[in-house]
Amino acid sequence: MVHTWKHLENEAQLAEINEASKTKTVAVFKHSIRCGISLHALEKLSNAWDISEKELDFYYLDLLNYRGVSNEVANRYGVIHQSPQLILIRNEKAVYDISHNAISLDILKKKL
Repeated sequence: MVHTWKHLENEAQLAEINEASKTKTVAVFKHSIRCGISLHALEKLSNAWDISEKELDFYYLDLLNYRGVSNEVANRYGVIHQSPQLILIRNEKAVYDISHNAISLDILKKKL
């Protein structure tokens, strides 16, 4: 399945995420392009992606280029910043977050 991941590049998009989270789960993947663990987590998600856009909105955040957005995600949703990190949002609240090598598509699917 081809996946369409939205790029999270500005704080205004957090309003979109909050609105979408009222009707379905939204995931934010915080990725560091300079980190091998982060690259591995991204590959684990990408290589086996089979989640429909009807089930999940998925946002990709390059935290090195958008550090301010990354900080606002941590503040707004009350999660400690980590990299890589996967945060699930429902009804405008973080309901789950996981980081580093624990990130996997299987875990994401279980939490949907």
